[in-house]
Amino acid sequence: MKKRWNIQQPNENEVAALQEALKINPVLCKILVQRNIKTFNEAKDFFRPQLQHIHSPWLMKDMQNATDRILRAFENKERILVFGDYDVDGTTSVALLYRFLKTQHNLVDFYIPHRYREGYGVSKAGIDHAKENGCTLIIALDCGIKSVDLVAYANTLRIDFVICDHHLPDEIIPQAVAILNPKQKDCPYPYKELCGCGVGYKLVTALCEKLGLPSGFPYQYLDLVATAIAADIVPITGENRILAYYGLETVNRLPNTGIKALAFLSETRFPLYIHNLVFMIAPRVNAAGRMDDARKAVQLFVAATYEEALSYAELLHSDNSERKEADSSITEEALKLIVQNSEWRSRKSTVVYQPHWHKGVVGIVASRLIEHHYRPTVVLTESGDYVAGSARSVPGFNLYEAIHACREYLIGYGGHFAAAGLTLNKANIELFREKFEEVVASSIPEELLVPEILIDAEITFPEITPAFYGIVRQMEPFGPGNMTPVFIARNVTDSGFSRIVKENHLRFVVQQKGIQLTGIGFNMASKFPLLQSRQPFDLVFKIEENEWQGQKNLQLKVEDIRPSEEY
Repeated sequence: MKKRWNIQQPNENEVAALQEALKINPVLCKILVQRNIKTFNEAKDFFRPQLQHIHSPWLMKDMQNATDRILRAFENKERILVFGDYDVDGTTSVALLYRFLKTQHNLVDFYIPHRYREGYGVSKAGIDHAKENGCTLIIALDCGIKSVDLVAYANTLRIDFVICDHHLPDEIIPQAVAILNPKQKDCPYPYKELCGCGVGYKLVTALCEKLGLPSGFPYQYLDLVATAIAADIVPITGENRILAYYGLETVNRLPNTGIKALAFLSETRFPLYIHNLVFMIAPRVNAAGRMDDARKAVQLFVAATYEEALSYAELLHSDNSERKEADSSITEEALKLIVQNSEWRSRKSTVVYQPHWHKGVVGIVASRLIEHHYRPTVVLTESGDYVAGSARSVPGFNLYEAIHACREYLIGYGGHFAAAGLTLNKANIELFREKFEEVVASSIPEELLVPEILIDAEITFPEITPAFYGIVRQMEPFGPGNMTPVFIARNVTDSGFSRIVKENHLRFVVQQKGIQLTGIGFNMASKFPLLQSRQPFDLVFKIEENEWQGQKNLQLKVEDIRPSEEY
């Protein structure tokens, strides 16, 4: 698939000023300026994050009300129910708060709604469970901001709610005792991008202050916060970057037994990096809710011993294997449907449906289809008497608005710019498909139908040294808002030793300015003729470290190549 190259162009004067202050390679200064780091002090804070730089929890609206109500529950020996969503952010949030509350108060339980029986967020079944078990306070994490009617229902049962959420509030908010959400219009909290577990962590830090606990007491939970930040794809900037940085330190120094067990089962060696949390921990935790019941994900994170954690990790590992099998076979079936319908291939959108597809993986399948067929995509399956599905967008296109424009054919829908869920009657599938195509075709710019590679800076091979890479590594943890740097090197030539490996991958051995480097390009075998032509080409890549037989060497992770415009 042809890709658009977008080479970033930072302000040259700002780059020069930063280079004068830092005395490091100007290429690194270009990357920093693009990340809004323009002074010596900003660079110092970026490269040396400090936990004391995180904001006071008391800046968050309703924090006083939230802590007062929880401490009153301690005093009155009330039963507390910790309630959370079934994804990674929700289950880590619940595990974090549950573990903390148990250090102070015995009368605590947790509840995770069943994805298919109860759906997303606060559920009536969860509130009824609280009532039946004598709970008078529910603390909702990573959900609740839209649960106006359900919180009102809980109030009739004399059950109070404290809501810790990070999703965008509607105009009307629930009548809870306290709502902790930095995205509330009147919340003065300076950093707005916390995940649900991050909001839960702020509540714990405030409670620790009230209870006179040591300031470092909450740090033991930072591994769970880092896992949630990684999995929930929130920006790794500002406060999130500090929390993720120290969370990874906790992961590698004294990890939660659940993280340790999942690392063992997935054969991932320590030290762990943010990408290990994204690709090793997150899919296994999410698989619990997708394929079965996510309660065991919390049980994994609150397990008292490694052996107990391992028993839950094995269940999650099994769910994940089942999930991988399901999404692989469904993706294959969906791609065949697209190939068989030649008219669909020329469309600006993709809508596919089969009644037997597993509801828990349709979102993943939509993302997989975009990798092959780069279009806003909806994957539908049967759900009881209705059809339900998930939609994913291409970067830059507002998927939620497009689905909103098709609402006449929908029973329900929700989501945001890049992803959405929807429900409709079976009779409306074709009508929805046509309307969705009409909306997308009339509003999507052509360039958004071509994948884009954001390139941070041009570099030459002689500049790629262990010292240079050492500074790049200090920019971690990487993620949205601070992605792994992508470089371009121009007029590169092949050494003659590049080859195709494992059928579809390219092993590069390339040279420029007298320096030879090796690299790997996944699924790039089709580019081999360009190397064989021996003509110069431009190479887009990330730099990584490869370890082989105890030796560490720098190599290139190649993203794309194209012929050099000037020979």
